[in-house]
Amino acid sequence: MVIIAMYISNLNSPALGSYTVRSFKRREIIPLRENMLWQIRSGAARTFTISEDGATISLGFWWGGDILGQPISCIQPFQIECLTTVEVTLIRVDGCDNLHQVMLSHIHQMQELLRIRHGNIRQRLELFLQWLAQRFGRPIRQGQLIQLRLTHQNIADTIGTTRVTVTRLLQELEHAQVISWFHRRQIVLR
Repeated sequence: MVIIAMYISNLNSPALGSYTVRSFKRREIIPLRENMLWQIRSGAARTFTISEDGATISLGFWWGGDILGQPISCIQPFQIECLTTVEVTLIRVDGCDNLHQVMLSHIHQMQELLRIRHGNIRQRLELFLQWLAQRFGRPIRQGQLIQLRLTHQNIADTIGTTRVTVTRLLQELEHAQVISWFHRRQIVLR
């Protein structure tokens, strides 16, 4: 929570005020800039890489206040994809007062996602849904509403399986009343 509060307080920092807010549409790739980072003002994005065999590997999921960019990752290729319409502000690496905390946040998230990629596929999916509920959830009467909408392919990329398998397992979890749907678009973890 401290890290998130620091990100949000940086949204109003004078260093950021000198840069223009840019907007990107869902599924657009945010361009990488040398020695520059992007701070998300609104919306959600994911960072990912592509393995040698062409598989997409999710590195993190981010939203309002989070800071991302190539300078804090040594992985190549490295991309930032918008999961929703996203507004971002460019900040210089040397102008990021909390760069150490930003890097720790990225490392921590990648480690959590790596841990989720082990075990049988259903366990992976359940762990990932629990992680999403913790990071992007809010309590409602039926359970934890996961406010981040992901495609079945996004989920499959993250847990290391196929989209078809994710679709089948989500149906099984719904039938077992582990999850339900909020307005048919967002997952509620019970």
